[in-house]
Amino acid sequence: MHDELVDHLTRSTPLGRGEALRVIQDVLAYFDESTEDFVRRRHRELQTQGLVNAEIFERIGADLRYRAVAPPELTLRQLRRMVYG
Repeated sequence: MHDELVDHLTRSTPLGRGEALRVIQDVLAYFDESTEDFVRRRHRELQTQGLVNAEIFERIGADLRYRAVAPPELTLRQLRRMVYG
């Protein structure tokens, strides 16, 4: 699985083959998360940091732009509905 990428990481970093494969799998799993799951997870994480919803939803909206496959821009209402139903 992803041999070319594993080879690249082992050549360009101090990672061994097994470590490089685990890093790749972790990154792929992270970006495999659906938009809705990402929004809910980030909302929980940011709440635990003491942020209020206005700050949380602004930050989530900005974070979504940097996903591997960015969803269309979501409104504040759409983000709230993902979290609260």
